[in-house]
Amino acid sequence: MRRGHSSGNYRNPCLTMHQPWASLLVYGIKRIEGRTWAAPIRGRLWIHAASKVPDEATIKAMEDFYREIYAVNGITDLKFPEHYPVSRLLGCVEVVGCVRREELACWEMVPEGVRLEAQTDLCWLCEQPQKLLIPFEMRGYQGVYNLEKKIYEAAIRGLTPVEGPLPVKFLLPNPQDPFSLKPGSISANVPETRTSELERSSSLTAAIAGARAAATQFSKKVQDFETTPQTNTAQSVRTLPLKSESFEEDTTPSANLSETSNKGALTSNNKEKISPIKYEGITSLSQPSSGGLRPHPGAPSKIFAAAVRALKPS
Repeated sequence: MRRGHSSGNYRNPCLTMHQPWASLLVYGIKRIEGRTWAAPIRGRLWIHAASKVPDEATIKAMEDFYREIYAVNGITDLKFPEHYPVSRLLGCVEVVGCVRREELACWEMVPEGVRLEAQTDLCWLCEQPQKLLIPFEMRGYQGVYNLEKKIYEAAIRGLTPVEGPLPVKFLLPNPQDPFSLKPGSISANVPETRTSELERSSSLTAAIAGARAAATQFSKKVQDFETTPQTNTAQSVRTLPLKSESFEEDTTPSANLSETSNKGALTSNNKEKISPIKYEGITSLSQPSSGGLRPHPGAPSKIFAAAVRALKPS
């Protein structure tokens, strides 16, 4: 396991992403996180799912995309997540580098399917996915930010390694320098005459177009966010992305970047209803939690108030 390194004040860096991209990354299916800004860290990056519930069309578009690019390498039995939970800390990956799209698209040392994931200006190269056995409900922030200490301490004990369909090892130009795999670091090895476009079937072309369309649905929201002044947060080191597929600020107590507000709902793609349970201030997916005292919609307020006053500690 690589030690964490960063170019900023990051202790336990976390990134909030929209679903289904967040789960696809933690499950080792997605190996490239696309951004328009360079990765500010190397090493472990925690992945949090935003609060926006993904629609079926978006899920289908992204699953079709990954089916097609894995088929290029002869893998046809992909197992996708059974559900895509929102407002949850899902797990982590190891960020080992960041290169430009054209560099990754022509990098012959990685499988063709990985090169086809080069769909954005800058590509964060991810390895060693791990998922949480019980995802934690939590709030996220814009950009890369630090996990709260109590969340980190609980999450680190619940990780389990994930074996992706085709794990990839990205070789560092300088093994002694964790930041050596950076934009421009492999461009000298890419022949200028080589096309960045692999020969594509009609189904692959359609899948790529569908994935791009699914990602761009969030572009307007991210652009609007950039023009709105933001207040700083003690736990957050802000780095403003211009990307669409991952993240959007959350305004609810338990969400993040591609989030609006999930209101406890999950899509029909989620196989079972999951309710939160709290452990020392951290909410995870499990049995229903008791929640705070509040009157039933039909209960007279005076009766409720009297009942509360009569309560005694056990």
